[in-house]
Amino acid sequence: MSLAPSILRADPADLGPLYQDYAYGYPHKNAYRAFASPLPLRDLWAGERLDRLFLYLHIPFCEMRCGFCNLFTTANPDDDRVAGYLAALTRQIDAVRDELGSVHPVQLAIGGGTPTLLGPALLEALFETIASRLNADPRRLPSGIETSPKTATSETIALLAQWGFERISIGVQSFVEAETRAMGRPQDPATLAAALDTIRAYRFGRLNIDLIYGAENQDPASWRHSLRRALEWQPEEIFLYPLYVRPRTGLDRRSQVEDEHRRALYRIGRDLLCEQGYEQVSMRAFHRASRDSANSNEFSCQEDGVLGLGTGARSYTGRAHYSTRYAVTRRGVLNILDDFAAIETDAFRFAHHGIIVNADEAMRRYVLKSILRRDGLDAARFEARFGVAPQAALPQLDRLGDMGLIVAEGPWLRPTAAGLEHSDSIPPLFYSDAVRARMRATSVA
Repeated sequence: MSLAPSILRADPADLGPLYQDYAYGYPHKNAYRAFASPLPLRDLWAGERLDRLFLYLHIPFCEMRCGFCNLFTTANPDDDRVAGYLAALTRQIDAVRDELGSVHPVQLAIGGGTPTLLGPALLEALFETIASRLNADPRRLPSGIETSPKTATSETIALLAQWGFERISIGVQSFVEAETRAMGRPQDPATLAAALDTIRAYRFGRLNIDLIYGAENQDPASWRHSLRRALEWQPEEIFLYPLYVRPRTGLDRRSQVEDEHRRALYRIGRDLLCEQGYEQVSMRAFHRASRDSANSNEFSCQEDGVLGLGTGARSYTGRAHYSTRYAVTRRGVLNILDDFAAIETDAFRFAHHGIIVNADEAMRRYVLKSILRRDGLDAARFEARFGVAPQAALPQLDRLGDMGLIVAEGPWLRPTAAGLEHSDSIPPLFYSDAVRARMRATSVA
C-alpha cells in the first residue's frame, strides 16, 4: 500500500455520513453487557503495570442537564443523594485498594458531570481520600478537573489551585446566549466571563475551553465571535465539538443538525485556531504550539491501564473493559445511582458489567486510538505488540489510504487534514461484527 494522498482510488463519501460516532473508546460502551459471572478485580489487573495507571473519577452531578448531553449525569441532586454517592465511592476506593494493592497513578482526571458542583468542602475531602488511599495527590502528578461557569466560584477555584491541579476544563459551548439557549443550555454571559476571569487569576498550567459548533441558529460570523472571545483568555487548549442530537437527550426530536453546516463551521474553527498559533492534535483538540507537552511519565493510552471509579467510569485492562451500567434519561440515571449507593464494599471487589477484550478487539482499539490523532499509528510498534503488520491485520487501513485519509510517513500511518475532518465517519469501519451486533441490540434507559 503506497498510502500516497495524491493517488485516490476511493471517495471518502463512501464511508457514509460525516458525523456518525465519536469513538473516544473502543469497544463502545453500548457493547457492554453483564458478565456471565462477576470477574475478580485481582485477576483482571494481574500482570498490569500498577505504576502506570490513569486514574479517573466520575462525579455524575450537574446544576442543569444540557440539551445535547448524553453523559452519565443528573441535575440538581439533593444532599442525601450526593452523600450516598460519595460514601459508596469511598467504599469502592477501599475495595480497589485492597484488591490491587499499592497503585501509583501517573495521571489523574476528575470529570462528570460537573465535579465542582460538590463545592470546596466535599471536594477537599475527596482529594484527601484519593491522595491517602490511592497515591493520587493532585499536587504530585498531572491532574485535571472539569468545571462549569456557575460552579467556578472563587472559593472552589482557589481550592483547586491549592491542590495543584494542572489542567482545568470549562464547558463554554458558545459565547452567544441565543445559541446556548438553542442547545438547551441557558447561560448568562456575565457569569461565564467572571468564571474565566477567576480561573485565569490562578496559575493553572492548562486552561481548556470547550466550544460546540452546529446549532441551527449558529452562522459563520457568530462562530468566529465565540472563537475570538475564547482566545481573549489565552487558553492553552481549545476543544471544538460538533453538535450531536442523540436519542433521549433534551434536543432529541426538537432539533436537527446538518453535516455540511457542521463541516463548514469545523473548517472555520480549524483554520482560525491554526492561524492563531494552535496545533491541531485531533479533530477536536487544539493546543497552543508554545505549550511544553513533553513528559516522560505521561500515561500511554495504548499500553497502560485506566482505573475508573464511580458510576459511568470505564476501566480498561488487557483482559476486559468494565464499568457500571449506563443510562441517559433522568429516571434511568437515578436508578443506577441508587443501586450504586447501596453496594457494599465486597461487591466492589468484582467487575460486573463490561466486555472481554480479545486480541482482535485490542488491535482495532489500538488503531482507532492512533489514526484519529495527528501523531498517528506507529506501525512498527503495532507489529511488535501484536505480531502482525497493521495493514495485514486490518485491511480497512488500505481503504483509508485509497481515500487519502491516511498517509505513510516512514513507519507511521498518519491522518491527513481530510482524515482528521472525517474522524467521526472512520470509526465504524473498524468495528467488529460482534461489537456491531451488541451495539444494535442495546437499549439505553
